[in-house]
Amino acid sequence: MSDRKAELERKKAKLQLMRDEKKRKEEEKKKREDAEQAAAAPTSSESSDITALLQDLGIPPAGATPVSQPAKPSPASVASKEPTLSTAPVVPTSVSPQTAKKLTFSKVTQTNVPPREQVTYSKETQTPHEVLEKDVLTYDDLHHTDDDADSLDVAVDMQHGHMQHGHMHAMPHVEMMKPALTAEDLAALEKEKEARRRVPELSDEEKMYIMTTEEFQRFFDRSSRIMERALTEEDVQSIFVDYTGGEDGDNEGDAQAGERLKLNREFFDERWSKHRTVTCMDWSVQYPELLVASYNSNDDAPHEPDGVALVWNIRFKKTTPEYIFHCQSPVMSSCFAKFHPNLVVGGTYSGQIVLWDNRSNKRTPVQRTPLSAAAHTHPVYCVNVVGTQNAHNLISVSTDGKMCSWSLDMLSQPQDSMELQHRQSKAVAVTSFSFLTGDVNNFVVGSEEGAVYTACRHGSKAGIGDMFEGHQGPVTGIDCHTVPGQIDFSQLFLTSSFDWTVKLWSIKEQKALYSFEDNSDYIYDVCWSPTHPALFASVDGTGRLDLWNLNNDTEVPTASAIVESGVALNRCRWHQSGQHLAVGDDMGKIHIYDIGENIANPKIDEWSRFMHTLQEIKNNSSDRDDDPSSLSSMSSPLR
Repeated sequence: MSDRKAELERKKAKLQLMRDEKKRKEEEKKKREDAEQAAAAPTSSESSDITALLQDLGIPPAGATPVSQPAKPSPASVASKEPTLSTAPVVPTSVSPQTAKKLTFSKVTQTNVPPREQVTYSKETQTPHEVLEKDVLTYDDLHHTDDDADSLDVAVDMQHGHMQHGHMHAMPHVEMMKPALTAEDLAALEKEKEARRRVPELSDEEKMYIMTTEEFQRFFDRSSRIMERALTEEDVQSIFVDYTGGEDGDNEGDAQAGERLKLNREFFDERWSKHRTVTCMDWSVQYPELLVASYNSNDDAPHEPDGVALVWNIRFKKTTPEYIFHCQSPVMSSCFAKFHPNLVVGGTYSGQIVLWDNRSNKRTPVQRTPLSAAAHTHPVYCVNVVGTQNAHNLISVSTDGKMCSWSLDMLSQPQDSMELQHRQSKAVAVTSFSFLTGDVNNFVVGSEEGAVYTACRHGSKAGIGDMFEGHQGPVTGIDCHTVPGQIDFSQLFLTSSFDWTVKLWSIKEQKALYSFEDNSDYIYDVCWSPTHPALFASVDGTGRLDLWNLNNDTEVPTASAIVESGVALNRCRWHQSGQHLAVGDDMGKIHIYDIGENIANPKIDEWSRFMHTLQEIKNNSSDRDDDPSSLSSMSSPLR
C-alpha cells in the first residue's frame, strides 16, 4: 500500500513540473512577441522623415488640411489700388511652400531584342549549280519603321547571285577568338590530365573479386587468344578476329601450281588429342578457317574426359586449339550448327546429343538430350543440320536405326522420330548418311551389313526406300554429289567400305555404276570435291590419301600421298573452297593438305566431260554384264 502511495506522489510531482514548464514557456513566448511588436513600431524620427519625403513629392501627410490658393483679384480692384501701392508698403501674404501635383499615366514603350545569331561560313557558296538554303552571313532581322534613319536596306539573293533591296538592319555578328594559352595554363592542363590518368591501387580483395567476374574471364580469354596468335605470326594479319560474335582469310594458292598434293600443316595437342582417334570433322560455313574435330576416349588417361571436340584454326600459325570442348562419353560425330556459328553439335557413344557454345566460359555442353526411350540409346554416328535460316532442324541417326529430328533451342525431347526398317524387317544399323543436294527430305544411309538404302523423312514413303547391294563389308562413308553446274549430277553418290573398294552409285539405278579397287586395306572415308564435278578423295588404313579425277582416269588415282609413321587415316573433309583437304588419323593428328590449282580448279568443259565419262562407264558396265568371263574377275575385291 505504501508503494502505491509513493508512486502516486511521484506522478503528482511529475505532473506539477510539466505544468510549471508549460507556464514558463508561455511567458517567454509572450515576452518575445511584445519585444517584436516594439521593434516593429516606427520611431518619431522615422515618422518625421516619412512626412518630409511626402511633402517633397507634393503629397500632404495624413490628417493635414490642404491650403487653398488665393483668388485672383478683379481688374477694377487692381486699378483702384494702384495709388495706394505706390505710397504704402506691400505686406507679403503667407503662401504654402509646395503645391499639390497631379499624377498621370505615361505610355511605356516595349522593345524586343532578338537573340544573337552566330555567323556561319559555307564552302558550298562557290558551287553555282546548287541552290543553297543558308546565306554566307546571317543577319538579325529586326522589325523596322520608316523613322529609322540608319537602316540598311540590303539583302543577299543567293539564288541569282546579285544584291537586291530588302530590309536587313543589323550587321553580322563576329565571335571573338579565345586568347592563346600561356605556358602556365598548358602546365595546369597537363597536370589535370595526369591526375585523370592516374589509376588507383586496388587491394588484394578487390583484385580477387575482379578476377572472378565473368566480364574479366571473357576479357582474359579473348586477350590470350590474340597474344597467342601474335606470338606465332610472322606477317602482319588481322589477329583480332572474334569467332564469338569473321573475315574470310585469303586462301593463297600453292607456291608451285604444278604440285598436286602438299602437306601444309598438322594439328595435334599433347593433352587433348594424344592417343585418341579422330572420329569426325566439319568445316564452319560462317568462318571458313575453323575446323571442328571430334575424338573418342584415351585409354592411357582414365581421369581425362572420354569425349573431346577441338576447334582448330588454319588462318593463323598457332598450334593450339581455338576452343576445347569435352563431355563424359566418346564423341563419335560432330558438326557446326550451320545457321548458328557459335554452336557445335556432337553425337556420343552413349546416345546423347550434346551442344557446346563458344560464348560460354565452360567447356562442358550447354545442352544435352536425355537418355530415354524417346531419344537415342545407341551410339550416334550421324549428325547434320539441314534446312534454311528460318526453318532448320538437327537430324541424328543411331546404330539401332532410330532417326530423330531436333530443335536446337530445345533438346529435351525430339520433335520427330522414326525407325529405319527395310520392309518391316529388322532395323537398319546405320553407320553413315548423307542428304541429297538441296534436299532436306531425301537422304541415303550406309549400314553395317554393307547395304545402302535411300530414305525419306516425310510423306507417304517416309522411312527406308530402295536398297543398293554391292559391298561385301560395312559401309564406312557415304557422300552425295554437291557441285552445282551446267549439268545436274545430284543423283550420284559415293560409298567406301571395309571391302577395300569405293563405289559410285546413282539413286536411279540399283547397281553400282563403278567400283574403284586400287586400295589394299580398309577404306574408311570418301568425299566429293565441293568445286570440281569429277574429283573426290578417299583415305584408307595404310595411311594413304587418294585423289580421283574421273575425267582423267578411272583406274588409278590422279594424286596420292602417304602419311608417315604408319598410322591409319579414317576421316577426310574438303574445305568449301576446294583448295584444302583435312585428313584425320587414328592417333589424334589432323593433316591439312593443299590441293594443286591444276587439280582443284575445274575447267569450263569439266561438266560435259564428266557426263561423257559416266556414259562410257555405263557402256563398259553393260559390256561386262554381257561377257560371262568378266564376272570371275569382279567377284573378289582382292587383287
